[in-house]
Amino acid sequence: MAERSTAAVDVGHSGGQGGGEKTPRTDTAEDTAADGATPQHEDREADAAAADSTEDTAPREDAASPPASASPDDGTASSDDPGRTPAAPARATRPSPPPPELHSGHKLAKRYRLEECVTRLDGFSSWRAVDEKLRRAVGVHVLPADHRRVRPVLAAARSAALLGDPRFVQVLDAVEDGELVYVVHEWLPDATPLTALLAAGPLPAHEAYELVRHLAGALAAAHREGLAHLRLTPGAVLRTVTGQYRIRGLAVNAALRGISSDTPQRSDTEAIGALLYAALTRLWPYEEDAYGLSAATQLAGGTLMPPDQVRAGVHRGLSELAMRALVNDGATASSENPPCTTPAELVAAVAELPRIRPPEPDFVHPAPYERTTYQQGVLAADRGPVGPGARPGLVADAPPALPGGRTGKALKWGVAALLVAALSLGSWQVADTLLRGDRGTDTTQQNEDDAEEQSKDSPAEKPETGEPVSIESARILDPGGVGRESAKDAALAFDGDEGSYWQTLYYASAQFGNLKPGVGLILDLGSVQQVNTLDVRFRGETAVDFLAAPSSSSGEPDSLHDFSMVSSGRGSEVALEAKKPIKTRYVLVWLTELPLTEDGEYRGRITEIGIRS
Repeated sequence: MAERSTAAVDVGHSGGQGGGEKTPRTDTAEDTAADGATPQHEDREADAAAADSTEDTAPREDAASPPASASPDDGTASSDDPGRTPAAPARATRPSPPPPELHSGHKLAKRYRLEECVTRLDGFSSWRAVDEKLRRAVGVHVLPADHRRVRPVLAAARSAALLGDPRFVQVLDAVEDGELVYVVHEWLPDATPLTALLAAGPLPAHEAYELVRHLAGALAAAHREGLAHLRLTPGAVLRTVTGQYRIRGLAVNAALRGISSDTPQRSDTEAIGALLYAALTRLWPYEEDAYGLSAATQLAGGTLMPPDQVRAGVHRGLSELAMRALVNDGATASSENPPCTTPAELVAAVAELPRIRPPEPDFVHPAPYERTTYQQGVLAADRGPVGPGARPGLVADAPPALPGGRTGKALKWGVAALLVAALSLGSWQVADTLLRGDRGTDTTQQNEDDAEEQSKDSPAEKPETGEPVSIESARILDPGGVGRESAKDAALAFDGDEGSYWQTLYYASAQFGNLKPGVGLILDLGSVQQVNTLDVRFRGETAVDFLAAPSSSSGEPDSLHDFSMVSSGRGSEVALEAKKPIKTRYVLVWLTELPLTEDGEYRGRITEIGIRS
């Protein structure tokens, strides 16, 4: 669990951006309708009126606006944020100009024909339009030329256009045209916004993995160029028909709404963590509902429950990754791993996870074989009479008879002669086999004697000697826990000291809390050795399997499937013996059930391991 600070709670009110920024949350059609997706038709006049009614409380921008950077903004926050009371203005304000009087069919620059308004808010409007010159759909943000955010919007749009990263929806044009200023961007008609994907339920593990991988990589590249998003909401993330994720509104969406942040990298990283949390649980990880998602349960003190404790079956590594990205000022990570405060750190954390691949498609059994009418034959009644005197109801045509006359007789005699010859040959072979039966038995015995003599000369396994086999090193095998088990004390399991031990993490049940099938130590013997017995001593009665890798292994195994079962047992002192000595370099001590410790937790502890040949 992560201890949520006051700053984290404030972020929840602002729609998922990092602490220290001023992030209004506008639940308009733009939040729920992505580029190319069918927008949700809402009462846009009511939205515009609500936005206009709050303009008097927003501070006025300074005359000199800063250029687009990681946080292009005039430092104001819109009062449409439902969870925050706007601060009293520090100086005189002026209301934003009304939105341009535009309508469907209006053309900009005699080229962009406006089709449908998807957002009308705070003095600007966003449209789905058609580029009549190139005959393609585009999106357009339109502002009056004297709007107080024109300079930051133009600077943000031009900077985003220079980035040219295909993971972002591209800015195509930024124009000052008399009384209007407009920004033109791509429109993806076949893309689906994340809001629509989450409406159907949480994403599968491999989809959530691809989501966080794409978002973290794209935002890390943008921050290297000095650009931040600052309004990364479910509506700003689109999934294409090819399974790729695209991000719209880089820098521009924040500039349109006057959003800024003192810590833009942490703000975008926390926004990615919020999206990953929502993808795993279909809950919004803050105290208020947002973007069609219910708020996650907050425990006493603002503690946020990790996704794998909110919903069963959530991938443990992705759950931990979401909590590391969501950590804010004063919070405590859900594990020993440090928080991720920048997209680059999140990229590195994602790279440490084993790649999560989609499940194999179900095998579709072919339809049962059906004989065709040609093979089955067709009743004459189905075909109808064939010729004079034909009677319905007879079976399909019978095979033609042998020709009559001398030719037919010759064929009949030939077939009879072939049958006689075949029978004679078969009888001769049976008799020959019976006569040579005794000699065959002698040959078989001779072959067995030769094989036994050869086995004596071959370098087969020697009989067990009981001699100890040294262990060079050990490594953790933790396939279900994404490497969270510690390997730093693994050598204590075979150091010859009964007082020291290697131990696992603690779990809620003997079966590892139903999180994974087991955990173990891979023992490297340095070279291929003969192994017969594995002796293991535990603290507490523990179930353990003895597995070994093939002697032909070219490298150190890294999967449970690379080992073969040798023996298994249970107890505090277990001696696991192979049926016959085996040759191997790598031995796996695999714990399958843990004992209850004196501290009331389930944990495996190995005090000593010995191997004998």
